[in-house]
Amino acid sequence: MNTSIEDYFTDGCGRCPLGGTPGCKVRTWSGELRALRNIVLSCGLTEEVKWGVPCYTFQKNNILIIGAFKENCTLSFFKGALLSDTENILQKPGEESQAGRVIRFTSVKQITTLETVLRAYIFEAVEVEKAGLKVKYKSTSEYAVPEEFQRRLDADKALKKAFEALTPGRQRGFLLHFSQAKQVKTREARIDKCIPMIMRGIGMGDNYR
Repeated sequence: MNTSIEDYFTDGCGRCPLGGTPGCKVRTWSGELRALRNIVLSCGLTEEVKWGVPCYTFQKNNILIIGAFKENCTLSFFKGALLSDTENILQKPGEESQAGRVIRFTSVKQITTLETVLRAYIFEAVEVEKAGLKVKYKSTSEYAVPEEFQRRLDADKALKKAFEALTPGRQRGFLLHFSQAKQVKTREARIDKCIPMIMRGIGMGDNYR
């Protein structure tokens, strides 16, 4: 995983074998990413690398990140749900996303056209951080436990104990992962694959070997 800003813009995040090759998504959107970078830096945020991608902070608090994907590049606000979004351009990165919001781009022209708006959103995000505003997250108890997983918990006391010992965030991650599968067979397969992680106290986003 790259830890250098300049390496990111030339070789990507370093998390896949495509880094540094023409197939790297960062190279696909290099012009767009640099345009976003220039706008963000002009707003006075501090630039560093986190999770292999450019992250921009205010007084050590995460404000936003920029990233590259197959279909687009994005500007992602950590507390985007708290922004007023007067232009209605913020989107949830996932169906169950609570705090984060993204703006997706497919051309430099699109970015330059929105430059004034983007600056306003960034400054608002900084004000949200200055005010100490927090996103109110759903509690774990508000997430439905898929029937297939509940049966496993009822039948295996060790699994139930291990799941309850996980942090609330890790519990929510597993419940979302299971419930997003539409078919019973898929949910059961996901549960089977994740049980060893649960038993080891590992969450969905943790490195697992």
